[in-house]
Amino acid sequence: MPLPKTGTPADEILSRLAALQANDVDWKLGRAFTLAYYAGADVLEVATAANAMYHSTNALNVEAFPSLRTMQSDVVAMVAELLHGDGDAAGFMTTGGTESILLAVKAARGRGRARGITAPEMILPTSAHAAFEKAAAYFDVASIRVPVRDDFRADPQAMAARLTPDTVLVVGSAPSYPQGVVDPIAAIAAIAERAGINCHVDACMGGITLPMLERLGYAIPPFDFRVRGVTSISVDLHKYGYTAKGASVILHRNKELRRHQTFVTDNWLGGLYASSGILGTKSGGPIAAAWAVMQYLGEPGYLRLTKAARQATEALLAGLRSIPGVRVLGEPDATLAAFTFDDVDAFAIGKALRTRGWVVDQQQPPPSLHCTVNAVHAALIDDFLAALRAALDEVRGTRARAAQAAYGSLE
Repeated sequence: MPLPKTGTPADEILSRLAALQANDVDWKLGRAFTLAYYAGADVLEVATAANAMYHSTNALNVEAFPSLRTMQSDVVAMVAELLHGDGDAAGFMTTGGTESILLAVKAARGRGRARGITAPEMILPTSAHAAFEKAAAYFDVASIRVPVRDDFRADPQAMAARLTPDTVLVVGSAPSYPQGVVDPIAAIAAIAERAGINCHVDACMGGITLPMLERLGYAIPPFDFRVRGVTSISVDLHKYGYTAKGASVILHRNKELRRHQTFVTDNWLGGLYASSGILGTKSGGPIAAAWAVMQYLGEPGYLRLTKAARQATEALLAGLRSIPGVRVLGEPDATLAAFTFDDVDAFAIGKALRTRGWVVDQQQPPPSLHCTVNAVHAALIDDFLAALRAALDEVRGTRARAAQAAYGSLE
């Protein structure tokens, strides 16, 4: 469409926006087991108000907006405390897990370059997030994928066998996105420590949830800075932190490791330019929203939301295991669940669920469906299981098949 020749009244624009949303999934009613996270109207109101207050500020230069410096520092410190970083831990906020992962790979490449490595490699399990492949492509770091064990956890022994003088990074997940299991981080980090290289823990999904589950009495495998050899951790706040989209944190064990992440130049006519991440200009809104929501919820709020999400996950797992022909993949440690089917096409089931108003991820191998369970789903598991049973009856009757729906898209 061309740019309008005249302006449009605000109320008309907002009405059109509402109409455009008609076919979007109703995530606030818990119909999405992916992409969106909802902790209630009160939390959303806090995040929205804080985001609006700061949405036109620019976090490129916090000299102009010192409040953003304060809030970023506070958010990073709160996350560092959750992950048992000591006084040396240092990091920045980013716009999401992908940027945090990219920066972890960049930092590992930079540390490797300082040692003379010119053809860097990273070793990671096949379960590690796709963002590592993006980082490999962006920063010319070879991605060496190692098969996971039968329980879908990383295989440290197989990873160690792929170590070469060009390895700059090993990766583990807490938990992995596809099957929701925590990798044996201590064993993976030991590989890095012996080799004097970086070990990144992708805790984008678990960086808030796992510490809270531990405080609730769940047995959580060690994954954070208590583990020797872990050099960096990524944590998404716009997932289980329930803040506005565009908020993640990357933490390094110390500032010396962090310095390989940042970028500084004066090789132009504009003077000194410094940037902590991929973006230059970025809105201060997500920073303010993260700070506000974390202050609003505090530890009691996150304990309540995490307990609700985990109990919903346990109910979902029990329900899935009670349905003939449905198999849960792995033993999820947190609030993610993947499941497949013995006698029908998984992607056809995903399509049938979508026609019933439910959105779940579709993934392979193996062909399976994936639920990211959060607090909003606590009262909806029975409804979802009923929809799944209806979808199974439909697909078993038609023997339908479908193509996989993409996790992300180019549109």
